[in-house]
Amino acid sequence: MDPDHGDPSRARAWTFALVDLAGFTALTESHGDEQAADLATKFADLASDQLAPGDRLVKTIGDAVLLAASGPGAGLTLVRRLLESCYRLDGFPVARAALHHGSAVERGGDLFGAAVNLVARVAGQAAGGQVLATREVALAARDAGVPVTSLGDLELHNIAEPVELFDVELCPLPDNGAIDPVCRMRVDRRRAAGRLVHAGRDYWFCSLRCVASFAASPERIVERG
Repeated sequence: MDPDHGDPSRARAWTFALVDLAGFTALTESHGDEQAADLATKFADLASDQLAPGDRLVKTIGDAVLLAASGPGAGLTLVRRLLESCYRLDGFPVARAALHHGSAVERGGDLFGAAVNLVARVAGQAAGGQVLATREVALAARDAGVPVTSLGDLELHNIAEPVELFDVELCPLPDNGAIDPVCRMRVDRRRAAGRLVHAGRDYWFCSLRCVASFAASPERIVERG
């Protein structure tokens, strides 16, 4: 029996990816609980559909999914497939992702360990559409020809030592995509419900409701980011 893979009570190495929907709170406020819940469910289904042999959907946490792959290369491929599947859907929130390679133990079908805690902290540093990774995953991405930029050592909440994080340009947003500033959904400019100009910048919207919300208080929404 493989000592790392045959006994679920022993720690084994995984590449963990925590992927969630950026701006989910704003989306819920703009479109209501039911639509937000539908989108979170759809996101979990998309994640499940992208799993390859050796990948796992460990659990869903609200609008987030925790994924596990056999190694950094497999983890990067899984996250790329998931982001691409999201970008193919017009009117779907922009996702953000974090990846980290480390060990965990299994209990009751769930995975536990410092690596799981760390990837959650890294995810909290990512902006919409951004993929952040720790060193081992970032080096694998660079070896695969993916552009990688070091962001330096960052202090993460409840993590004792600073962690070097890397921006991994794994799956850029489509050229025709824009982000609704109200609900943070991705909008295809060709099919946007509306467009407004504020302070010399174009803003595109998924619905007339978001257009009206922006028009009523553009400074507040832009400042909220």
